[in-house]
Amino acid sequence: MPDYRIPLTEPVAAEQVGELAQRIYFLSESIVDFALPGVGDVTEVVVTTEGDVDPAVLADKLNRMVDEEVRPQLSGPPRVVWRSPNSDEARNVADELLASGELVPMGPGQFALGPVVTALLDYVDRRLLRAVTEEFGARAYRYPTLIETETLRRCGYFTSFPHFLMLVTRLHADSDNYREFVTAARAESEGLPPLLDYCDDTSLCLPPTMCYHTYRQFQGQRLSEPGLVVTARGKSFRHESRYWRSLERLWDFTIREVVFLGDRDRVLAQRQRMLELTTELAVELGLGGHCEVGNDPFFGSVESPQRAWSQRLLELKYELRLPIGEGRTLAAASFNFHEDFFGSSFDIRRPAGDGDEDATVITACAGVGLERFAYAFLCRHGVDPAAWPEPVRLAVAGSPAVTG
Repeated sequence: MPDYRIPLTEPVAAEQVGELAQRIYFLSESIVDFALPGVGDVTEVVVTTEGDVDPAVLADKLNRMVDEEVRPQLSGPPRVVWRSPNSDEARNVADELLASGELVPMGPGQFALGPVVTALLDYVDRRLLRAVTEEFGARAYRYPTLIETETLRRCGYFTSFPHFLMLVTRLHADSDNYREFVTAARAESEGLPPLLDYCDDTSLCLPPTMCYHTYRQFQGQRLSEPGLVVTARGKSFRHESRYWRSLERLWDFTIREVVFLGDRDRVLAQRQRMLELTTELAVELGLGGHCEVGNDPFFGSVESPQRAWSQRLLELKYELRLPIGEGRTLAAASFNFHEDFFGSSFDIRRPAGDGDEDATVITACAGVGLERFAYAFLCRHGVDPAAWPEPVRLAVAGSPAVTG
């Protein structure tokens, strides 16, 4: 595989290297690896590609992305709003999980989880579900795996995160098309026919998060009470390109989501309380870490830096970052405030008699990545349940996933 040294028109400051690194694989499907030589400011990127490519084309893509989406980003450390009293001690246990069979590779960004990890993930989720039910009286729903493409459009996903989008398609419903497809499939004894040649439907997607289902659920409705809290656990999907890594970053993962709908003061207070409940659980489980002001990974637009600034300056997003060893942390949960964006997009209104009867609901949400939370726990306490805190050890030992 060839390597190409791509010079930058101007250096990227050291504090912006992370913004650069998280975008490189999305420049081209041909990139299979990259390196940022040196220490401090970055002056070039070394990319490895699958086959020969035109380096001038790569250079144009890279420098345009850097000029439009990296250099305009705000620099400096994010504001920390909470810090765990526990030690940040942790170690990377990915290889141990693979060796034990508790983590089985199933494809890019996909793993089968063994019984112990499954039981741990379920334990974390039960604790979260109990907390939001007792604290907020949350209504629990189970949503479909698929979501309408139109719903993602209304949520602004196409113009915010096109790189994460995962479409679902099917064969065109026509008997001649089916026959031609069967013939083509039989002709490919060891491979696949050109599947997209026989498909034409893109009305459905895989959901990138659970809260979008909630806004679709209440589309065009007036709430029957001043505040509503909805929770759901479900599979979410994002094309993380080649950034996937053990349980840290997956294409296919599980979220416990909590959505708050109501007036501004109510949902802001509920978001803050949800942050407290989640960090209390992290402390109880012996985890270090901190919660900081964050922003979403907007991509593909000159507006991306401005949108990221806005989130940080207005503190619309908090991230719970948990240590996983080697001086690294991962974002295991986020706590987001949307103002009236989703209420307006889906025409969800406040109840009659609640002040302005035509007022759009304000929303916030919190999402906990269950695989990430469980992985941070394993990096802190190890993969052997005998070394875990007693409440977790006993709960996992009695889980049907473990006992069979």
